[in-house]
Amino acid sequence: MVTKREPKADDAATPSLTIGQLARRAGVSTSMLRFYEREGLLPRAARSASGYRLYPRSALRPLLFIHRAQRLGFSLADIRLLLDGGARGRRANVVGIAEQRFIEIERRLTELLVLRHELELFIDDLTEQVGRAAGGSAARVYRQLVDHVCGHEPQHAAPSTVQRLIRRLGCALATVEQEEVFAALRGRHMHVWKEADGYTILVRDRSAAVQAALERLVAAEAGCDVHVDVRLTPTHEGLQLRARGANAFLFAQLFLMLESAT
Repeated sequence: MVTKREPKADDAATPSLTIGQLARRAGVSTSMLRFYEREGLLPRAARSASGYRLYPRSALRPLLFIHRAQRLGFSLADIRLLLDGGARGRRANVVGIAEQRFIEIERRLTELLVLRHELELFIDDLTEQVGRAAGGSAARVYRQLVDHVCGHEPQHAAPSTVQRLIRRLGCALATVEQEEVFAALRGRHMHVWKEADGYTILVRDRSAAVQAALERLVAAEAGCDVHVDVRLTPTHEGLQLRARGANAFLFAQLFLMLESAT
């Protein structure tokens, strides 16, 4: 039996690419390429005289775009709109889909950042308790073990990322005189945790400067459409800020960033 061999030519002079050549250039499998074609995301390939699929070189760019969008979690329906939208002038819809996906990822990331932050504090507290119970040498060994396993520099969201997201969403935080307010909060010890409808931030400091800064943040939120509710409550542990609503994760990221700043 004679097996057909795919043409080897794959240089700039070749006007078309076989399925194998296109798949290799895009870093996808040939079965994935066929799937995109069946779903109508890529135009159907022409056929050579010997029956090979032949794609124009221009197919590489949309194929790379489709594969990247799918890796980022976009549905096939969203990808169709992304491919269609620019051609039909619906750029606002295209940007909206991409930004909504970005915001969903930020929400999920915030949950993990908050969990890591609170776990770090828990480990520190646990270390102190073990140290008090075990005494000198045992406490040092335990501390070294914890640092070896868990040690890392805080890598919370960069200020530019948080601020860019705040501006994109039209959050009232963007209108605050940020440097003056944030300077009073930067480096303060705090706890952050997620609740069913938002986030709570406990700042372990009841000084007048911290309270004034938090009050200015709350005042800036009055009438803001991005957050449902933001409230500040003094407690015996410090000052508790509660942010409710779908975009309350902005507050969680902001305060994690402020605590880790020096």
